[in-house]
Amino acid sequence: MPECPSASGGLCINLQKYLFMVRIEISRVEGDFGFEAKDAYGHTARMDSSPETGGQDFGIRPMQMLLMGLGGCSGIDIVSILKKQRQTVEDFRMIIDGDREKGKDPTLWEKVHLIFELKGTIDPEKARKACELSMDKYCSVAATLRKAHCHISWEVKVNPNSTNK
Repeated sequence: MPECPSASGGLCINLQKYLFMVRIEISRVEGDFGFEAKDAYGHTARMDSSPETGGQDFGIRPMQMLLMGLGGCSGIDIVSILKKQRQTVEDFRMIIDGDREKGKDPTLWEKVHLIFELKGTIDPEKARKACELSMDKYCSVAATLRKAHCHISWEVKVNPNSTNK
């Protein structure tokens, strides 16, 4: 990516998000359905179909990867928002459950539920608001799923299993 002048670095980074095309390479590397995806930075992910449909369990199912993307996107948003609010996130875990449409092709995600579990010195209301901002405003993956008519619900737990609830 091109370098930005230091005086406008923040603006340039934000604009790069909108101005540059993304390229992903996907190559079959294992059996019939085992693929490896590589981004422009050399990061890789392995994908495969289930053994029931001819795959070899070589990697993540592509539709599950979409939910992983939802978790990663929202997690980055939430931590970023909480850091700006001077909250200390010591640990962050998500549980994502999804239900796909039945009897249709393609079988899109119909319902997705996320549980955000945050630990640290965190105001529960600030955590709730950060999650809401991510899910309703900033997370591009959530917006993409909603455009496909997926119902997304979520809940946030701050310091679960602790006496400081």
